[in-house]
Amino acid sequence: MASDDRTPDSLLDGPLAAAAGGCRRAVKVTPKASRDRSEGVAADADGNRFLKISVTAVPEDGKANKAVIALLAKRLKLAKRSISVLAGATDRRKVLFIEGEADALAHLLLDCMRST
Repeated sequence: MASDDRTPDSLLDGPLAAAAGGCRRAVKVTPKASRDRSEGVAADADGNRFLKISVTAVPEDGKANKAVIALLAKRLKLAKRSISVLAGATDRRKVLFIEGEADALAHLLLDCMRST
């Protein structure tokens, strides 16, 4: 969904925010989907931007959260242990923490969105 003229800096102002030791990423999860996929960036009525993610896992016992982490780790080519749920563990709206350097993560996110 991102156009080629998007810069990593603009991503840090959107669904990805720099944090100590990594980045925070706002996501909205759709569990029990037909397939696991990242659907690009969207915004709510207040203009808050987030990454839309669909997973086939059910939203019980943390299965959907684990599926989201596995999907993002695979797409971003990171270890699963470098991604954790900071907020919204039982909600569709979540904030994830991704360990690493903010600029490098912004580039990985941009590549991930281009291949969506």
